Amino acid sequence: MQRRLTFGDALTIGLAAMIGAGVFAVWGPATQAAGTLLLPALALAGLVAWCNASSSAQLAARYPGAGGTYLYGRERLSPFWGYLAGWCFVIGKSASCAAMAMVVGAHLWPGHERLVAVLSVLALTLVTMGGITKSARVARIIVAVVVLVLLATLALCWVYPPDPTLLPAGQAPEAPGARGVLQAAGLLFFAFAGYARVATLGDAVVEPARTIPRAIGWGIGLALSLYALVAVTLSSRLGTDALAGATAPLRALGEGISPSWGTILGLTAGLAALGSLWALLLGVGRTLMAMGERRDLPRSLGVTVTTGTGEVVPRFAELLVAGAVVLLVLVADLRGAIGFSSFGVLLYYAVANASAFTLRREWRMGWVVPVVGLLGCLLLVLSLPLASVLGGGVLLAVGLLVWTQRSRWA
Repeated sequence: MQRRLTFGDALTIGLAAMIGAGVFAVWGPATQAAGTLLLPALALAGLVAWCNASSSAQLAARYPGAGGTYLYGRERLSPFWGYLAGWCFVIGKSASCAAMAMVVGAHLWPGHERLVAVLSVLALTLVTMGGITKSARVARIIVAVVVLVLLATLALCWVYPPDPTLLPAGQAPEAPGARGVLQAAGLLFFAFAGYARVATLGDAVVEPARTIPRAIGWGIGLALSLYALVAVTLSSRLGTDALAGATAPLRALGEGISPSWGTILGLTAGLAALGSLWALLLGVGRTLMAMGERRDLPRSLGVTVTTGTGEVVPRFAELLVAGAVVLLVLVADLRGAIGFSSFGVLLYYAVANASAFTLRREWRMGWVVPVVGLLGCLLLVLSLPLASVLGGGVLLAVGLLVWTQRSRWA
């Protein structure tokens, strides 16, 4: 592949992957856990995300093929660890799909969140099964709209303080403490999902050894700065109690300026969440397809069809993902879905950091960054809400059972 992408291109791709629906979803659940200590929790989430992305970048430079940590774990550790990473990815990203669908419902039709969420999942599944995929240009347009609307909202809030009579009633968050900060960091990690997209560009960027680390650092730094500005504005304008109880805090912030601005924010959040949901459904389905092709899961998941658009689609895998996401939407709330997502994705990156540690003799920071990332991932996983840890643990056990039965379809 010809190396055409510059530092600016890589940075834009990274920001487009990070800044999306997550920024509209995480603040309520995180504030419930951290209370007034939201900013330290955000900084911790950003640190863990940077370590994970840096480890992934080193691995991607060594193994430029598709597959991510599913591939890295197989090559650097063992086939079992690669399988476990893939299984955790499917768990985490399926829950991410459910969370994104709930964000769509909460912002587009408040009071009917689950109905809208289910319809969104079904509609986008039909779209993906028809071979229509989300393009990079669409992703960039969405993130540009999201950032512009967010910045305009923040500016208006500081120039024209919201009318307190239009703000939502609140609920007192839990008493802040070390565990609350850790739990909030685990939940806020959800908003950084996508940062490792830059790490997969090794064969497409100019001077990858220099460009990718810079793009990762700048991307996470810019996203962290934007999130910090959003957190400060929400905390100061809504108040900690109202923020902790809000399912759509940025929409509430917009409605505090004017009802019409609240509608604009709601539509923006819905657009961002639909875009994220579309990409996630595609990603999880293709991971299941890859695991089916390698016989780590039943081979039927690897069966594909070529659609009229020329796209190769794993239809059975896509249907399975859609069913799992709809089930999660019906049984979990937004906080549970985000916690469940963080459980799977953090364990996925724990395997990535363990894999990167095996490169320590070749990587100057290999004795520090993967260790901090690995310990950070495990600490945040154990600090997540108990229901998320227990539910994730059950599915992890199911994954281990599936591994023991893989000889049946190998």
